[in-house]
Order: sequence, then structure tokens, then C-alpha cells
Amino acid sequence: QVQVVESGGGLVQAGGSLRLSCAASGRTPSPYAMGWFRQTPGKDREFVATIGWPDDDPFYAGSVEGRFTISRDYAKNTVYLQMNSLKPEDTADYYCAVRGGGMATRASLYEYWGQGTQVTVSS
Repeated sequence: QVQVVESGGGLVQAGGSLRLSCAASGRTPSPYAMGWFRQTPGKDREFVATIGWPDDDPFYAGSVEGRFTISRDYAKNTVYLQMNSLKPEDTADYYCAVRGGGMATRASLYEYWGQGTQVTVSS
């Protein structure tokens, strides 16, 4: 089994920054990609960003590109999401996910999920 644990959510004013962390442990696939998704009540889980192997360029949703940065510490099996210039519409529960193989933007392609961390951006 693979355990995925997120941390770092919270309340921030519009224009502020937050950094989310996600650690994967257990029998992780090799290789594996990690992704961030977000969800608000009544809506489907939305892709935010994904990162694969070191030679792969990360990929972002258009709504966050230029404001969010995904990075990965391969030795620690940890991925980070630096979120800058936050907007009220970024308010959501943020989920980290792991999949065997390369990057993907569809939530259904990820096998392992964290419990989520809440991000609230006030106007």
C-alpha cells in the first residue's frame, strides 16, 4: 500500500502565499508521478499541477500557471505546491495523488490519494 499525506493548508488573504507539502510512503510504484488536485463542494475534482521524473517539465492548469509552482524532492518522496498571488477562487480542498508511470491530468488515472488539506483565500 501507498500512504499519501498532505499538509500546509490554511487561511490567507488574497494576494498572499501558501506552500503545500505531500509525502508519499510505503510501496510506491517505480517510476511514479505526483499531482495536485482541488475540489469545492458540488464540483468535480479539478486538476492543478503534476510532476514526473526530473527530466520532465511540470504541467499546470491554465488557471494557476504563473502563480503556482510544483516541485519534488525525489530523495524524500515529497512534492510541494508553492501558491503565490492567491485569489478567492483558489479556495478549495487540495488533494495530492500518486500514480505509477508518467504525469496525467485526469483524476481517475491516479491510484493513491491523500486526505486533503483545506485552503481558504479571503478577499
